[in-house]
Amino acid sequence: MTTRPSAVLRTVFSNGIEMGQLATFGFLFVFFLLLLVQLVSWVIGISLTRTVTGAVHGLYEGTLRIAKGDFSWRIPVKGNDQLAELGRSFNNMTAQIENLVVIAKEKERLQSEVEIATDVQNQLFPRSAPIMRTIELMGVCHAARMVSGDYYDYLCLPDGNLAVAIGDVAGKGISAALLMASIQSIMRTQLAAGLARSAAVGNGHVTTHVSTSSIVAQLNRQLYASTAPEKYATFFFGVYDEQMRVLTYTNAGHLPPLLLRRGASGSPSQVLEVTGTVVGLFPAMRYEEQTVEIQSGDLLVAYTDGITEPENAYGVEFGIDRLAETAWRHQNCEPKEIVAKIMEAVTHWSTAPELPDDMTVVIARGLA
Repeated sequence: MTTRPSAVLRTVFSNGIEMGQLATFGFLFVFFLLLLVQLVSWVIGISLTRTVTGAVHGLYEGTLRIAKGDFSWRIPVKGNDQLAELGRSFNNMTAQIENLVVIAKEKERLQSEVEIATDVQNQLFPRSAPIMRTIELMGVCHAARMVSGDYYDYLCLPDGNLAVAIGDVAGKGISAALLMASIQSIMRTQLAAGLARSAAVGNGHVTTHVSTSSIVAQLNRQLYASTAPEKYATFFFGVYDEQMRVLTYTNAGHLPPLLLRRGASGSPSQVLEVTGTVVGLFPAMRYEEQTVEIQSGDLLVAYTDGITEPENAYGVEFGIDRLAETAWRHQNCEPKEIVAKIMEAVTHWSTAPELPDDMTVVIARGLA
């Protein structure tokens, strides 16, 4: 059966007023429902658009602020959607960058202060060795960090004799360097005071006598009184008599210096033994003195543990024997070259990417 749509509509709407009204109401209901859906869609679309564009604009403004160096800027965050999470992540990133900038500035400030401390400490070491008639000296300190806890010094006395010192402060870095500076100041002050006390006028001339044990004992008491309980240092102090060619020394817990006699072979013929414990731990310690003659051609090598303790790939330390062998092999060279050869040998022996400890060597060789 076939028919036209108009005939079907005419048949439907010819059933009465109620049916026509119902159909009209249905069409109106659908129309307004679609209109409401359209309005809601517009509202949601506009809201989403404003939210997205606002978040993007906030991020854009935040990047401009960061580009200008304003790391304190924070973008406003509302809601708990992914855009809000993106905003919070951006704020967290900015806060971390701000902290890193503060840390970098602090590190730069500390680096500047360490460089100043390095320059100051370099001024504390002897600039040149004193010229003596019967002995020649050379000392070098290579710091593991920018500043060193090792100490060496030599000083001409008024009577023409020579005072020599070498020490190793416990620890590294700034605190060890400050203690090293204190040791030098105390040592020189006590040396001057000891010379003043021992000066005696007679027959028109002045004679002096320096007690190495007294100076080390006084250094020990002052360090104990002015530093923390865990701060201490090993210390070797000696006075060389130019006329007698005799070195009087006190070794306060320091590694025994080596005395290589001219004509000896192999290992050193003598070590300058320890005569007391370290300085700065026990206030009532008593120290002893010993003497040794330095003849023409003899080689005295004083050092710190940064020379003997570096290890190779097999865990074997450089050691005293290799130090003595290296020094003896180059005994006829200038003291500066002997020191350079020792440093080179230790550096080649060690497999560490950087110096594990401060390296200090003081060379003294008897002249004819």
